[in-house]
Amino acid sequence: MLESLRGREVVLAGGTGGLGSAVTSRLLKEGARVVLGFRSNRERAGMWQASATLIQADIAETAGRMQLLDAAPALYGLVVFAGDPARVASDADVPSVMSRSHQINYEGPILLAREAVARMKAKSVEGAIVLFSTMQANALFPGSTIYAAQKAALQHAARILARESRPCNIRVNVISPGVIAAGMAKPSIASGKYDRFLQDGIIPRFGRIEDVARAVRFLLEPDNYVTGQVLCVDGGMTL
Repeated sequence: MLESLRGREVVLAGGTGGLGSAVTSRLLKEGARVVLGFRSNRERAGMWQASATLIQADIAETAGRMQLLDAAPALYGLVVFAGDPARVASDADVPSVMSRSHQINYEGPILLAREAVARMKAKSVEGAIVLFSTMQANALFPGSTIYAAQKAALQHAARILARESRPCNIRVNVISPGVIAAGMAKPSIASGKYDRFLQDGIIPRFGRIEDVARAVRFLLEPDNYVTGQVLCVDGGMTL
């Protein structure tokens, strides 16, 4: 398994962030050819400059999606970490935040995945796509309407895309993380927002980035037999 991704081209949209960095590190160690997409944090992305191809692109925009995929002419895999917590300061902000959430959390990732599938099909590549959702798409968390609804839509669209791509052996799956001590969840953990899940024994610990990296690697494996699924990496929280 450690040799099966060697030389294969994998695009990681948002792969320089908290969750993405663990996957990036793992794939590079296995010899994959990695293309990293980032939206704005050039300083953070710079640490990968010597080992991966860096592309600054906003996948909410058509040009950004094309630029990212054009950098991987031999595309085998796509992982989309990009997302936005869609938090609002007041009710007046809801319409604009909801529109942006739709673009970043649903439209951009799904359109990117569709284009990736089209390119793989055109070159008869049997590949893998992994999209990212959230525990909030699988359980009811008050106050998460603007964010969770888009991620729930993403899960359903990904399963449809998996069905459409099955004859070409292009696998499409979704990872739905729980409370992972990185990225968007990190400030919430620091504030004590999720302490009750530990205190009540609902989960044994907060998730680690390595938990997510293992799941992504499993779904990228060329000989994998899984498609059209949502894998909850949440310690059982959504149970």
